[in-house]
Amino acid sequence: MGEIVQTLGHYLSYPFVRYSLIVGILIALCSALLGVVLVLKRFSFIGDGLSHVAFGAIAIATALKATNQTALVLPITVAAAVILLRTGQNPKINGDAAIAVISVSALAIGYLLMNVTATSANVAGDVCSTLFGSNSILTLRESDVYLCIGMSLVVLLVFALCYHRIFAVTFDENFSRACGLPVGAYNTLIACITAAIIVLAMNLVGSLLVSALIIFPALSSMRLFRSFRGVTICSAVLAVGCALVGIFLSLLAATPVGATIVAVDLAVFLVCMGVSVVHRA
Repeated sequence: MGEIVQTLGHYLSYPFVRYSLIVGILIALCSALLGVVLVLKRFSFIGDGLSHVAFGAIAIATALKATNQTALVLPITVAAAVILLRTGQNPKINGDAAIAVISVSALAIGYLLMNVTATSANVAGDVCSTLFGSNSILTLRESDVYLCIGMSLVVLLVFALCYHRIFAVTFDENFSRACGLPVGAYNTLIACITAAIIVLAMNLVGSLLVSALIIFPALSSMRLFRSFRGVTICSAVLAVGCALVGIFLSLLAATPVGATIVAVDLAVFLVCMGVSVVHRA
């Protein structure tokens, strides 16, 4: 045990490891808060769809040789979030179908662009790194950390100031409209914030695993608590804890960061399921 602590202390002496911990904690926290809302609104797969859109946007930015990919990827993903929200409200198009069409199309176009405009011989490695995160979080720059801190503060501030309104919109949109709340505006706000967090989270777990950060903590906490506040707090704690454990395990075992974090999230979810079953018995 002492050797493990000493090894972790050695890793923490490097700035890139400290950067990855800061970004990992902030992304996990914001993903967990939004995840509770998205799961309760039965719109959790928006994370999956938007992550594929972000992958396609990254391919476009790479093809255009953009120096700041986030400046291009973020607006495209936010626009896709608004389109998905509006399309899902169309009675002629099911929300799940809209997500499937947009996400699959973006994934295919992104992979096609990466192959056509490839600048390196290792196209498969580049695609795998983007899809599964690889160890890109360990190569973060100081500017990336500041961007993540700024966007995370915006998300936390919005969630704190609009907590009661988000609660109302999440559980009963018709009642919220009757009370005079601009339900459409709050749904759009939630979708835009989700898109922003997904773009940031791709550095942590990759585009294919982003939805795990959104879904697992919320589902785990729902097995332990029944109140919205209890679920939200528990989800945030579990998400941050899993992110820290996942990053530390990946450093010690030399495993992919994103996949390790998701594996820890899955393990915690199974434990919470077991606790829930035992408690009911």
